[in-house]
Amino acid sequence: MTIARVALPVAVDRLFDFWCPAGLDLQPGSIVRARLARRKLLGVAVELGEASDLAPERLAPIDELASELPPIPDDLCALARFVADYYQQPIGQCFAQMLPPLVARRARRGSAPPAAPREAPGTPPTLTAEQQSVLEGLLADADRFAPSLLQGVTGSGKTEVYFAAAERTIAAGRQALMLVPEINLTPQLERRIAAALPGVRTAVLHSGLAQGQRLDNWLAAARGHADLVVGTRLAVFAPMPRLGLIVVDEEHDASFKQQDGVRYHARDVAVYRARLRSVPILLGSATPSLESYAAARQGRYRPFTLARRADARSTLPIVRLVPNRVADGCEGLGPQLRAGIAERLGRNEQTLLFINRRGFAPSLLCVACGWKAPCRRCAARLVVHRNAGEIRCHHCGHVERIPGACPECGNQDLVPVGFGTQRLERALSELFPQARILRIDRDSTQRRGAFAAMLDAIIAGEVDILVGTQMLAKGHDFPRLTLVGVLGADNALYSADFRATERLFALLEQVSGRAGRASLPGEVLVQTDFPDHPVYAALVAHDYDRLAQALLRERELLGLPPFAHLALLTAEAPSRAAVDAFLQRAFDAARAIAASAHPGCEVYPPVTAALPRRAGLERGQILVQSTRRASLHELLPRWRAELAHAGPRRVRWSLDVDPLGFA
Repeated sequence: MTIARVALPVAVDRLFDFWCPAGLDLQPGSIVRARLARRKLLGVAVELGEASDLAPERLAPIDELASELPPIPDDLCALARFVADYYQQPIGQCFAQMLPPLVARRARRGSAPPAAPREAPGTPPTLTAEQQSVLEGLLADADRFAPSLLQGVTGSGKTEVYFAAAERTIAAGRQALMLVPEINLTPQLERRIAAALPGVRTAVLHSGLAQGQRLDNWLAAARGHADLVVGTRLAVFAPMPRLGLIVVDEEHDASFKQQDGVRYHARDVAVYRARLRSVPILLGSATPSLESYAAARQGRYRPFTLARRADARSTLPIVRLVPNRVADGCEGLGPQLRAGIAERLGRNEQTLLFINRRGFAPSLLCVACGWKAPCRRCAARLVVHRNAGEIRCHHCGHVERIPGACPECGNQDLVPVGFGTQRLERALSELFPQARILRIDRDSTQRRGAFAAMLDAIIAGEVDILVGTQMLAKGHDFPRLTLVGVLGADNALYSADFRATERLFALLEQVSGRAGRASLPGEVLVQTDFPDHPVYAALVAHDYDRLAQALLRERELLGLPPFAHLALLTAEAPSRAAVDAFLQRAFDAARAIAASAHPGCEVYPPVTAALPRRAGLERGQILVQSTRRASLHELLPRWRAELAHAGPRRVRWSLDVDPLGFA
């Protein structure tokens, strides 16, 4: 009797044994349907053997082979094991990341059609001499694992280098995988691919697709019908039998880190996958993460640079720091910024005003007693959304109508405090009534296709002033946009997050890079109370290297990544006492394990989370820090096993390896 050890998508760190009915042609990696209790689940047959630790009468049969799906290849099986071991995640859930959606329902209608036949190859992108030099260096080792970091200023044509590298890879009969951080970047990228590589068969993978379309694209990748696969972090697990190149665009972006479920970092998983397949991988960014920057300085990644913009007519924008708090300010807009907007309107040019806060105002204040509208379920304030007449929590989604009076003292004078995109949009419409103003944030782009339509309107010149959040900060090219105004940047300087400075510079450099990308010169006005801060000095000079090297020295002194390795245990429960009791037991267990066999691991006492209560649950956390990665990864499996056995059911906990922050 053949026994199959199957990975099932459940939160249990084990494989399940099933017996294989006669005639079922299984191989390692086969996708099967099997029952666990009363549930019929899709799983992966990881191993085949002749014996099981379970008695024969306790073994259930595999229901069927999902023959409409190709098996998961060996390299992805190895990748799933790596993700499970490194990130301390359930093995079945790691394999589930590699499976397409809605398989059971679609199988009854037949498998998806293959991708359209490839047309004759198009003309490769025309590269500058600097881009061509980078390309030749990148592909000098096209047949082996060769990680590279491409640091290119905004507008330097990194994407054209990606396309040229993908074109050469595809011309050699192989597939290319390109990861991008945001779903909103994929429609524009698809159009650019169609123009630059018209003969390439492309499949797009991200969670925003309809499930049937996502299945079709997954099959096109898995069967080798797609030459180029473009997607967000989940695409790192796409089966690709002819994989020859991996590109990670905006590799510094936090969106590559999965923050719930299977907590992995797609950039790092992509590097490991490239190693398994012995193919080159290219990480690109204008502001590389400090981890990648340090790896390039240490020689673990090959460094490449694009120091000039690709368009010879274009130069990097001039950045000016202007006062934030001035007597003649109007709804947060200082006189220099108002004058700059008026000047662009007179020249029929576009302005982007960036404020990374959606809604009308961050809080609602009673001027009589000082009450500020709180969320009933979170330790946070409700954000005013005046257009909808609501106050909302941006953490749990709780919504209330804007009250007519203060619930504490009855005063009817309730004032929105602070600025968000909606308030800025209203102020601009009053200051510049003839201007065509467009607000782009998560609220205004909820309708399907809304964001793509807005981008088309901007490019067509139908918009004078853009008001937006970080959705507009990267990946977009608007030729007539010549002024960028930044409001509220100082808020990040008050953050306790050790990555806040790094993230702030990356965001500001990206949004600044939207200005002056064609023949028209660009200008950036940043309203700040701290013009002498090193972040702003580096921004004015467009000198990321100076800032990065200073931050690396600081991180080394403090023992923070990339000079140390972290794991964060987070627990939440309805009762604060339950959270505290669980974390104290977890702390005692971790200290005992670290003391017995793992030198260099520091276990810090439990603390409340940065957001102490979210969605009605009290939250706390424990940080484990080590200067040796090996020591940390020896401690974590033992600690996790103790947590799994000792953790009470009323406490929900998660372990995050290499966390991006302490939320």
